[in-house]
Amino acid sequence: MEREEQQGAIETTSLHADTYQRLMRAREFIDECYHQPLDLEQISGEACLSRFHFLRLFRRAFNKTPHQYLTQRRIEKAKELLSSSGLTVTDVCFEVGFESLGSFSSLFHKHVGHPPITYRAIVFERLERQRRVPACFLMMNRVEGFAPAKS
Repeated sequence: MEREEQQGAIETTSLHADTYQRLMRAREFIDECYHQPLDLEQISGEACLSRFHFLRLFRRAFNKTPHQYLTQRRIEKAKELLSSSGLTVTDVCFEVGFESLGSFSSLFHKHVGHPPITYRAIVFERLERQRRVPACFLMMNRVEGFAPAKS
């Protein structure tokens, strides 16, 4: 994601500063409202641009369409929920704004490489393996995902 933002930053040099601010406002709107049903009309309205002009400018600035960005945000949040909550896959699907379990599962598989239920199993298996290793070793070696217990 960091690399994509750098590419987007390079593209913005050819955009007027006001236009870029409008696009950023629309992107922040997506970030805040990803769990709601959003359409191009609503998102482009946040930037005060026509749908098609907004679509072209957004793709030029961020190297992806608003729909691709929205899907990416939803998938990221779904990964977070699958890793840390007891919600079912169906609940996660609707919590992040998808309206169909089938499209959620297929998009998740396409973006992550595993279906949601398999992803959850992999994450929990990894956490279980980490629990078997002494905490002092994990802290000493700065193992990713390890947070010491708070007292």
